[in-house]
Amino acid sequence: MSLLGPYVHNIDPIIGTILGVHLWWYGLSYTLGFLNAFSFIGKRRTNLSLSEREVYDLAILIAVCVLVGGRVVEVIFYEWQFYGENLLLVPALWLGGMASHGLLIGGLAAVWIFCRVYDKPFLLMTDALAAPASFILGAGRIGNFIDGQILGSVTSVPWAVKFPDAAGFRHPVVLYDGIKNLLIIPVMLFVGSRLKPPRGFVTGLFLFLYSFLRIPVDIFREYPTSLLGLATGQALNVALSAVGIVVILITYRMSQSDPTETWVTSEPAVASLTGRKLLFASILVFCLIIPSDWTQDIPERYGKRHPGLIHSSMYPNLNEDIAAE
Repeated sequence: MSLLGPYVHNIDPIIGTILGVHLWWYGLSYTLGFLNAFSFIGKRRTNLSLSEREVYDLAILIAVCVLVGGRVVEVIFYEWQFYGENLLLVPALWLGGMASHGLLIGGLAAVWIFCRVYDKPFLLMTDALAAPASFILGAGRIGNFIDGQILGSVTSVPWAVKFPDAAGFRHPVVLYDGIKNLLIIPVMLFVGSRLKPPRGFVTGLFLFLYSFLRIPVDIFREYPTSLLGLATGQALNVALSAVGIVVILITYRMSQSDPTETWVTSEPAVASLTGRKLLFASILVFCLIIPSDWTQDIPERYGKRHPGLIHSSMYPNLNEDIAAE
């Protein structure tokens, strides 16, 4: 094997096990992503006119809605055949199954809810959060790769990877997408801080770059499902690219009449933050038990390497034939 590859993927997707509960590298990517978003917001809370309580509320909303959004899109667009017969398992994030487009939709929903509750300008907040969003999506892709999940097409390129339980050497398509997401970060920071675009432009640019640049990446991905005659992810990429362009055009029309807004923030007593801190910390810990991959694929893909995964009460009635081996 040369320095460029090809490589055989033999990374254990599980960090460790505590009291029978598996901690996953993929789940760690969410923990790090949410921590980064919290830190990013906190450092800029004065410019965003946010109190410390509001920083925690926004971070908690983002974490919850990102997880819910990722799960809902996964269930509806990718795994409905499985979940239609197992509805009680839909909330079980610890069984695996998240969709990246859903993470983005959930994040936008979180900011919208926060702005409605606290009467903040939506596009100002989404502009500020474009860079942290790119980081979460990039970290998630690295987690996907560590877990050996999401397969690219078979190839003979020098950097091809032999993934567990998959025939042939394949494009490491999740790394392509992860690198793309991380490279968007300096673009967002530069445009937002140096070019001083109208409010909402950074949001539209982020949506466009994330989805449009993913189209050539996903050409190398094997999609098991389709939507509107395209691979499911590609259909969502096209739709989100269009949304990004529309947002950019709207921001220029609004820029002439965009008023200057000020907000009054009030710092709560320290005691009132305790519950929020505990809740946010609990979410960060919970993320560690979220595996990558489709729910129904978890036992088959990881069962032979981790037999305890199959017999764990966290995976009831999944792939019983493998558990019986």
